[in-house]
Amino acid sequence: MSKLRITAVSYLNTLPFVYGIRNSGLLENYDLQLDIPSECARKFIKKETDIALVPVAALKKINLSAGGQDSYKLLNEYCIGSNGKVRSVLLLSQVPLNTIRNIHLDYHSLTSVNLAKVLSKHFWKINPGWINLNEHTEINMTSMESVVAIGDKTFLLEKEFKYVYDLAAEWKKFSGLPFVFACWVADKNLPEERIKNFTDALEWGVLNKKKAVENLFDAKKFPSVNIEEYLEKNIDFIFNTKKHQALKLFLEYIDFMEK
Repeated sequence: MSKLRITAVSYLNTLPFVYGIRNSGLLENYDLQLDIPSECARKFIKKETDIALVPVAALKKINLSAGGQDSYKLLNEYCIGSNGKVRSVLLLSQVPLNTIRNIHLDYHSLTSVNLAKVLSKHFWKINPGWINLNEHTEINMTSMESVVAIGDKTFLLEKEFKYVYDLAAEWKKFSGLPFVFACWVADKNLPEERIKNFTDALEWGVLNKKKAVENLFDAKKFPSVNIEEYLEKNIDFIFNTKKHQALKLFLEYIDFMEK
């Protein structure tokens, strides 16, 4: 049996998933790599991994890479989502929302970038300029008026800006729905038994969130964050019907903006 190649996001919000993969005992002969969201998507598109946690905005790109055909199996049980305030996907600004002129965009995730654009056009009714950041650009509080930031760095950055807009909470106000930031996809030819074992490992991890936090060796990196509370109250791992509806609606908005 070949080694199962798995790529997941290297943020605190995936801690239960990673803990389940590594500690449940339900998976054998696997290789787990942790990356930023955009890199997870790239690896799946390039067939460098069998299962990946990808930003949902990358789903269309994955299909386009396969000539417009469904080139993956969406795993419907678990995701990285939020039913309100998520805390780690933010629009940070030194000026009020209605006076923002330019927004810098975190390159880590296409989903958060698109979510900011959807909210700007359809909810906030603003039309800012968009400035793409890259791996060589650090978020600079003194020179950047506004920036979309995601991941663990937001816990430190939010203290440096006057105005903080939580994108998942703003989406909930706009649509009345939760939001899905990332979902698990698998190679469509992967045997169902291996997918089931993988899903069972995710479930085990979600059910043991507290143990996952207790075993986090670098928790001191986040002194201002109650990690257990963050995973319990801000991150919602269950890919339920409402989240599937939200995903469908969000992808429709992206399609509309691209036309």
